[in-house]
Amino acid sequence: MRYRVIGTNPRTQREVSVLSLGAMLFGTRTDEATSFAILDRYVEAGGTFIDTSDNYAFWVNGGQGGESEELLGRWRRSRGVGNEIVIATKVGARPLAPGTSYIDNPEGLSAKVIRESAERSRERLGMDRLDLLYAHIEDPRVPLRETVEGFAELVAEGTVGLLGVSNHWTWRVERARAIAAAAGLPGYEVLQYQHTYLRERCDLPTDLSPHGSPGAASPDLLAYVHEQPELTLVAYSPLLKGAYVRSDSDRPFGPQLDHAGTPARLAALREVAAETGATVNQVVLSWLIGGEIPVIPLVGTSSLAQLEEALEAVDLELTAEQRAKLDAAH
Repeated sequence: MRYRVIGTNPRTQREVSVLSLGAMLFGTRTDEATSFAILDRYVEAGGTFIDTSDNYAFWVNGGQGGESEELLGRWRRSRGVGNEIVIATKVGARPLAPGTSYIDNPEGLSAKVIRESAERSRERLGMDRLDLLYAHIEDPRVPLRETVEGFAELVAEGTVGLLGVSNHWTWRVERARAIAAAAGLPGYEVLQYQHTYLRERCDLPTDLSPHGSPGAASPDLLAYVHEQPELTLVAYSPLLKGAYVRSDSDRPFGPQLDHAGTPARLAALREVAAETGATVNQVVLSWLIGGEIPVIPLVGTSSLAQLEEALEAVDLELTAEQRAKLDAAH
C-alpha cells in the first residue's frame, strides 16, 4: 500500500492510504459478514481510509440511513480498531423523515444540524472524534458563514478533525474557504466528487434550482484543485459502478458520456491494459492515483474479489508513454 498526507494543519492532518474504501451499502445490500470480511482484508492490505455518510443507505429500506455508520461501529468495536484507521463521514443529506429523500426533505447544513448530526454519527461509529467530516450537498437556505462557523466550532472543540465538502459548485467551495480564511477558521481541505477517466459532456442542461448541485468533478473544479495543491480530491464511483467491464446493454454509460470522445478513450484504456497485463479497472485507478492532479479513488466493493482487483491497482505503475496515450485520447 502507498500513503499520502491529507490536510495542512499538524493538529488535524492525517496520513491515509491512496485507495479509499466506500462503505455505502455495508449493513444494507451488503450483509454484515461480507462487509466485515471486506473491511478486514482492506486493513490487512494496509488500507486506512474508509468512507461513509449519516444517510447511507436510506434508499434501500425507506428509512433515514445510518446503517453503514452503525455497521462500522460494530466492526470497530469487534476488532479493537482505534485511530489508526481514518473514517470519513458526511452530514447534510439525511432525510428528515422516513420515506422522504434528501432532494425534497434534507437535514441541511445549519449550525444546529451540523452539531446534532455529527454527534449522532460519533455515537453510531463509536468515535470520540470524527477524523474527517464532509458537507454532503448544497444547502442554499443557510448562509455560508453559518455553515462555515458551525463546522469550525466542532473542530475547535476537538470532536472533528479535518473538514471536507462534496457535490458543491466550485464557486461555493471557494467562497466558503475564503470566509473561513478571513476569519482565521479551519475550512474545507478535502473535496469529494465523482471522477473517472472518461470525460463527461459539458453541453447538457444544468440544474440551477435550489436543490441542484454537481456530482462530477467539472473542469473548473479540477483546475481549482490543480492551483490549490493543499487540497485533496477524493473520487467516488471511479469505476462507474462496473460499466467499464460490462456490456452497453447491461450497464450503459448514460447520456453524460455519450459523445465521440468516449470510444477513443475506451480504446486507449484497453490498449494500455493489454500492454500492462492489468484490467481496465486497474488502469483507471492507477491513472487517477498517479496523475498530474493526484486523486484518491474511493471504491465501493461488494465482494472480496472486487476489493482484490482494486488493491492490486495501487502497485500498477504506468509509464510516461502510457500516461501520454491515455491523456491524449479524445
